[in-house]
Amino acid sequence: MRLVLLGAPGSGKGTQASRLKKELGVPHISTGDLLRAAVAAGTPLGRKAKAVMDAGQLVSDDIMLGMLEERLSQADAKTGFILDGYPRNLAQVEALDGLLERLHQPLDAVVKLDVPPEEIVSRTEIRFKAEGRADDDPQVVRKRLDVYAEQTAPVAEWYQRHGMLKAVDGVGELDAVFRRILAALPGDRIAAHG
Repeated sequence: MRLVLLGAPGSGKGTQASRLKKELGVPHISTGDLLRAAVAAGTPLGRKAKAVMDAGQLVSDDIMLGMLEERLSQADAKTGFILDGYPRNLAQVEALDGLLERLHQPLDAVVKLDVPPEEIVSRTEIRFKAEGRADDDPQVVRKRLDVYAEQTAPVAEWYQRHGMLKAVDGVGELDAVFRRILAALPGDRIAAHG
């Protein structure tokens, strides 16, 4: 199963991707984790990314695509993957499409977790009070949701136009959301558990 998981910050993508990883037997690939690992390991792309981040800039799509290509070329990703956090804009959609074509690994599905913005603010506010994560501050979350709506929502629209997007209600108990995601996946692609 080759899957892209979309959803606003705080929609539960990471939580559900971890569960899907176990269910489908494929790696969960978070571009944020990839970036941190490459920087920590001091790989050539990691060093480039660190220099960009140290200058206070965003890592370029080319660097991220290079890291993604390295990761998707590893043995455990040959049978599939769950992409979380990429693509985030239409340029990245095109880049990913080209990469997957070169690797002969077309996407099987794109699942978007739909969670109303106020529900996301409420969820992250609870985490902010418990853990104190700066990116969970309600004001920061609202700004991140605005950026998501501006940049990433068109990604979902693109996949919708191409008949690949499955929107899933991301509100409710974790197991219920997980079952909805599994039900949205192409049936012939799910592991024996399915």
